[in-house]
Amino acid sequence: MDILHQFSPAVVQVAEIAILVLLLLLILWRSGCVRYIPNDRLGVLEKLWSMRGSVENGFIALNGEAGFQPKVVRGGLHFFMPFQYALHRANLVTIPQGQIGYVFARDGKPLPPTQTLASNVEADDFQDVRDFLTKGGQKGPQRKILREGTYAINLAQFIVLTAQSTYAINLNAAEEKLFSDMSLLITERRGFEPVIIDNASDMIGIVTVHDGPALAEGEIIAPTVANDPADPHFHNNFQDPERFLAAGGYRGRQLQVLADGSYFINRIFATVELVNKTVIQVGTVGVVVSYTGRRGTDLSGQSYRHGELVDIGERGVWSTPLLPGKYAFNTYAGNIVIVPTTNFVLKWTKEQFGEHRLDENLSEVSLITRDAFEPVLPLSVVVHIDYMKAPLVVQRFGDIKRLVEQTLDPMVSAYFKNIAQTKTLIQLLQERSEIQSKSGEEMREKFAGYNLELQEVLIGTPRANNGQNSIEQILMQLRERQIAVEKVETYKLQEAAAIQERTLREKEALAEQQAKITTSALTIEISENEGKAQLARTRQQAETIQVTARAEAERVRLSGQGEADRIKTVALADAERIKATGFADAEKVRAVGLAEAEATEKKVAAFGGPDYQLHSQVLMRFAEAIENGRLPLVPQFQVGNAGEKGSANGLVEMMLSMLIADRAGQQHASPQQVAPTDPK
Repeated sequence: MDILHQFSPAVVQVAEIAILVLLLLLILWRSGCVRYIPNDRLGVLEKLWSMRGSVENGFIALNGEAGFQPKVVRGGLHFFMPFQYALHRANLVTIPQGQIGYVFARDGKPLPPTQTLASNVEADDFQDVRDFLTKGGQKGPQRKILREGTYAINLAQFIVLTAQSTYAINLNAAEEKLFSDMSLLITERRGFEPVIIDNASDMIGIVTVHDGPALAEGEIIAPTVANDPADPHFHNNFQDPERFLAAGGYRGRQLQVLADGSYFINRIFATVELVNKTVIQVGTVGVVVSYTGRRGTDLSGQSYRHGELVDIGERGVWSTPLLPGKYAFNTYAGNIVIVPTTNFVLKWTKEQFGEHRLDENLSEVSLITRDAFEPVLPLSVVVHIDYMKAPLVVQRFGDIKRLVEQTLDPMVSAYFKNIAQTKTLIQLLQERSEIQSKSGEEMREKFAGYNLELQEVLIGTPRANNGQNSIEQILMQLRERQIAVEKVETYKLQEAAAIQERTLREKEALAEQQAKITTSALTIEISENEGKAQLARTRQQAETIQVTARAEAERVRLSGQGEADRIKTVALADAERIKATGFADAEKVRAVGLAEAEATEKKVAAFGGPDYQLHSQVLMRFAEAIENGRLPLVPQFQVGNAGEKGSANGLVEMMLSMLIADRAGQQHASPQQVAPTDPK
């Protein structure tokens, strides 16, 4: 004041007024009668005092009592009763795109023991606290979730959990711990984002509901409810918990699964486990063993006591298998046994097994032969299962591997043990094909009794077991025996090859000399043709000579005969003359005549007679023809045997023989031809 007295009264008065105004404004500000709230925020009113007293039940003052008021204050300048209200400014609740917000109510009806989350059938408006509470809203975590957007929510009544932050006011330490744990749980379940099942991932969602009535005793899977969009309680794949529960849904693992798509599901209400789709490859079928469903009628008949075969959707083994494809099958609600329908091979060997691994525990069959050997026998069996009979196989054995190990293995092993006891080791080795064929026929009927089709039995080579070498010695003997047999066959083939090679060489040499042979053959043919022509000419000349010789011989014969007749006539004349002159003279004349006639006859005989002369002329002409033709006396090429008359030597010999024979015949016939004349 001392400072103010230094100024004029007017200035002092203005200063006092200003100070008073400032004090008044400060008092007004501190009294809370005037409040400003930005438009991007809101205010939660807390009534400090009221003529109606404090809230006796609950957390929110619905009837004007002291406490947090249900209505929020939005952006702008607001006037209140001084010193009656406290204003708590808070941010608007913002849920980003593609995220989920979870709501926790501080006030409301308490949850019953069987209920996990607060129901929002009637009380579902979180921006109107009064309406929420008057409609029976329940406290605690809510079933309804917040989708993308901005909400003006009274954060004194509701706490909103998002992935980025927790929206709340006036939290105590216990509440902070509660909502921190709650946020951590939701994060672990990836609950702040929707369930996204991508088609490329080949996954499905198995849903487990954590709220609602419990399953009946003996049930493990909750049945599907209100899955039809036409149903008034259609819950759209668990995205509306209230409709799901109203439709009679149970808590627990659900039979219904989530297929491809995005689902905004309250993860406190239901969790989702992603599992692979059931893929049934080509060449197989899936036999469903259902753990849930209604009790059905056994379709396998009263005489079949290996299990129940039921219709699709009933509990038991489904009579109709699943064909190749992809299925959104809940593997918690049942099991799919994959049954191969193409031919598959079961190998009784330790070292090998098929891709199906049905035979991974099989080993070679241990045998005891009739001659006390103990080999092991590897074998393979080709099996086929009719896809329509696959449920019967599963119904009877549970799965194919159990069928192989508990039924087929002992049956096949016992069969071949029995076969081995009737065979020696050598027979077992040498009669493998027969045993294989016979075993296939006999075992086919046994396999049919188990609804299996045996295609073929393949037997390997028996081998020693546990280090035995006696079998190897026998095999070595058999190999040596076979080698010996093969050597014999090899030598035979080599011999045949040598003969064939010699023939080939001869033919090759013949081919090389073929030109010369051809030339020689042509030369021979030409010479033969020339000889035939010359022979024809010679024959013609010989015939000419023969005719001439015959004519000459006839002339000589006639001349000699005439001379003889003349001499005979002269002799007769002389004889008559001598007769006339005297008997003595006649005798003399007769003797002389006879002598002369004999001389003449001998002369004629000396010339050989007409035939001899003819032959002589022919030979002379033939010799001249040979000399003039310059033909070899001994032919270069002999046709036929040396003794045949068709040869040149035979022709000469024949003509000489004819000449000699004729000559000899003339000498013998001459005394008869020239008979003495009877003088009488």
